[in-house]
Amino acid sequence: MVKAPLIVVAVIAVAVAAMAQVLPPRRSFEIATGSAAGTYFSAGELIARVVSHPPGLARCEKSPLCGPPGVIVSAKSSDGAVANVLAVNAGAAASGLAQGNVVADAVAGRGAFQKTGPQKHIRVMADLFTEQVQLVVPRRSLIRSIADLKGKRVSLGNANSGADVIAEAILKAYGVRRVKTVRETYEISGGLMREGKIDAFFFLGGAPAPLIADMVNRGQARLIPIDGKGRMKLLARTKGIAADALPAGTYQGTPRLETVSSHTYWIVRDSAAQGAVYDLVRALYHPGNRAILDQQAVDFGHIRIGDAASLASVPLHPGAVRYYREIGRLK
Repeated sequence: MVKAPLIVVAVIAVAVAAMAQVLPPRRSFEIATGSAAGTYFSAGELIARVVSHPPGLARCEKSPLCGPPGVIVSAKSSDGAVANVLAVNAGAAASGLAQGNVVADAVAGRGAFQKTGPQKHIRVMADLFTEQVQLVVPRRSLIRSIADLKGKRVSLGNANSGADVIAEAILKAYGVRRVKTVRETYEISGGLMREGKIDAFFFLGGAPAPLIADMVNRGQARLIPIDGKGRMKLLARTKGIAADALPAGTYQGTPRLETVSSHTYWIVRDSAAQGAVYDLVRALYHPGNRAILDQQAVDFGHIRIGDAASLASVPLHPGAVRYYREIGRLK
């Protein structure tokens, strides 16, 4: 009477052991993103959802919809683009998101990377999407242009973020001095504006951004254009930034708004395994994942294969090169 249960236990143990040998080991792969209210964090979470391949996930076994078997990708909040580049270059983060102008500065060792020098281990996996600079002020503010920021309290985004880098460049291009700058996350900046403790804040991300949309809808904020001669100077001085515009109605009741934008790259260290990078990039752009990308509250539907020339100005990872060559985007 005692032997039967023991036999069952033994059979189960053998089955579990066999299962463990068949299933691939779990491996983590993180994406350093940005603050929780910014585009990067939600983008990182979405990418992780699309490319993760935990053991036994049915959708990943049917076709190459996912990354390498056993790899579980996760989004990690961070201080932003500059911090992400430094972490990936040093091997402290597996991968990260960063604007094109920040990556260009990192590779050249200029701007925010003058002290640290060229970040020689950075490689690009994918050119993901475009982010627009959005300058937010209180609804009843007398600020009508960037020139009106003189002497005002302005949040540039948290230190070492892409917003911080571009906001500094914008103020210099427009010749705006004596600005009382603070460096806080988007969440904190929005709260400070509601409390009347700052006069404006820069936001770099996809539009419409939930934080800004909420403030506009409540009648708490409006946006300032980035245009004119100052923008021409900015574009001439700064690589990786382009003229752009938010279409009318992007935010409730807003007209077309001139601004600037930068591409966002998914970066990785040069030592990352070629096969793993190939699988991750292939999964990101797999047609079977389009529905997931297209049905998000924030518009990530434009995470699509673009012009390969946009990737040529920064070093690509060999695993990504293999994929882009296979699909005819690189010679």
